[in-house]
Amino acid sequence: MRALDEHVLKVTKEIVAKFIEVGRVSPASFDETFKNVYRSVKEAILDHNVEEEE
Repeated sequence: MRALDEHVLKVTKEIVAKFIEVGRVSPASFDETFKNVYRSVKEAILDHNVEEEE
């Protein structure tokens, strides 16, 4: 697994764990929420890297 993917996974875990703590995520919606958060975090990081290169 690439370092970027590991960082994205770690951040996603922390965000989803916080959502669970505050009752925003239920077991029924966990899968969809995790995928959406993962995708959003990865896109944000990749967009930021592209902006830095320009």
